Amino acid sequence: MKLKLLALLVLTGSSLFAGPRVFVGVGVGGGWGYYPPAPPAYAYAPAYNAAPPYVGAAWIPGYYYPVGPRYYWREGYYARRPFVGAYWNAPRYYGGHYYAGRWGRR
Repeated sequence: MKLKLLALLVLTGSSLFAGPRVFVGVGVGGGWGYYPPAPPAYAYAPAYNAAPPYVGAAWIPGYYYPVGPRYYWREGYYARRPFVGAYWNAPRYYGGHYYAGRWGRR
């Protein structure tokens, strides 16, 4: 009798620590998909009429880029154009895919 009572006590005691098997979640949002957070409010940008630091420099505005499961902010910077007439295609997240920035031809 004591063995049965001890077994019943162990089973009921262990069931107190068992997690629930049913979970109900509620989501609130504006739509489906991933929307990266807004850029920092005080991100550096050159003055509209400021001259670039050297001839042939192009301003690359700040953008988010993926590293594993997270996105990190890359500040804007000046870069040398790789060839004459090159323009910068900014990186973008569209249709569930990330497209990296690249230089293009006109």
